[in-house]
Amino acid sequence: MSNPKYVYKLVPSSSPVPDTPNLPERLPLSELDTASGFIHLSTAVQIPGTLKHFFAEHDKMYVLRIEYAKVEGDIKWETPDATVCGERGGEGLFPHLRNGGQLGRGEIESVVVWHRTSGSWDEALENAEAWLVY
Repeated sequence: MSNPKYVYKLVPSSSPVPDTPNLPERLPLSELDTASGFIHLSTAVQIPGTLKHFFAEHDKMYVLRIEYAKVEGDIKWETPDATVCGERGGEGLFPHLRNGGQLGRGEIESVVVWHRTSGSWDEALENAEAWLVY
């Protein structure tokens, strides 16, 4: 497996994430990340499944693009917990950031906002094809 250029953090709009120039030094951790002891990230290939399994009820998401080279030393590639969302076949191992919860302006390259339309994330994913790096 070759390393990706970017990994991504999906953040629901209920968690305030300012525009890229105004990012704080450290973002607050989600309840899931706090309970897990690491920050859950996704590759571009994994984003559609993550949206479907964990963010289906949200209408707006922030998507943070993180340069992999900046966090590579703190990434552990792991299989998803199938008890939470079932098997996620074909998506490979997931990047988990294990650096004590440090994710902020030093790691995040850019932020986009996606909106769910007609009960689906498909349109947002299609519109983001140029921004998502596979």
